[in-house]
Amino acid sequence: MHNKLLTLTAASAAVVAATPVLLPTASASTTAAPQLVPRASVHFDLAKGQTPENIALAPDGAAYVTFAAGRQVAKVSRDGTTRILATLPEPADGGVRTPVLGFPLTVGIVRAHDGTLYFLYATGTPDLTGVWRLRPGGKPQRIAALPANGLPNGLALDARTRTLYITDSVLGTISSVPTTGGSPTVWSAPELAPDGFLGVNGLKIHNGAVWVTNLDKGTALSIPIRPDGRAGRVRTEATGLQGIDDFAFTGRGDQLLATLNGTSQVALVESDGRHSIVLTPADGLQNPTSVAVRGDTVYVTSAAYLTAKDPNLVRLHLKR
Repeated sequence: MHNKLLTLTAASAAVVAATPVLLPTASASTTAAPQLVPRASVHFDLAKGQTPENIALAPDGAAYVTFAAGRQVAKVSRDGTTRILATLPEPADGGVRTPVLGFPLTVGIVRAHDGTLYFLYATGTPDLTGVWRLRPGGKPQRIAALPANGLPNGLALDARTRTLYITDSVLGTISSVPTTGGSPTVWSAPELAPDGFLGVNGLKIHNGAVWVTNLDKGTALSIPIRPDGRAGRVRTEATGLQGIDDFAFTGRGDQLLATLNGTSQVALVESDGRHSIVLTPADGLQNPTSVAVRGDTVYVTSAAYLTAKDPNLVRLHLKR
């Protein structure tokens, strides 16, 4: 595990090297930002590979997270208790063919209304890379294979059509597959390719569109879902967000919170694309990877990929 974390740290360093520190600019928002007041923090064990990569919320306030380096899915209760729900099988070659990183990792996760969890696993091998499902009380099962030469990353569920959307940060694509499983199809590709490291990353369904980020290009994009289910024309919603990873909408139109991994910051992005920094390392962030919002509560996970200390989950009150 130590060698895996060193590999991940080295890869993350490449992101930071190409990521300028975000200083106040003319593009920064001048509107009053909502205040994020810390409520609680949960700390994870780096030595066990507990690097939280993505998060999905339950109605009771519990959070489901993927531990990337541990190949695990875990449940974090409101009181901070962490329980491992599943550990995925290690590939026969140890995952050395996993693109960019060289070791297997669990990535995007979503939760359906019935409590079923869907998540992504990247191993560089055709027998394990893909979309996995975990029903309450059950065992993890792969329901769709994904290209072994890619790096599946972000995951979103369109509950209305029972469709899963998947970003691939290496191949630069968004694919779709029914929640029942089967063969994924490439849904969109323009503007999604990497530019040196990782391309399309975070993913959400919002107001009839697929929203994504491109880490290398520092952009947030939206792609309308046409009535026939096909992808519409890509629209750039925000720029200048270098190192952008995951994001979540605040509940105010297209306003969103985005994690900036390399600089350990969270940005508030307004509907017109302007942005301001609202969380920093002083708030406990250690290379934040994902963010989720439920009501007036914000959850931010930090995987400590570069800082190599204190991977955590911070819960904050969103005071508007």
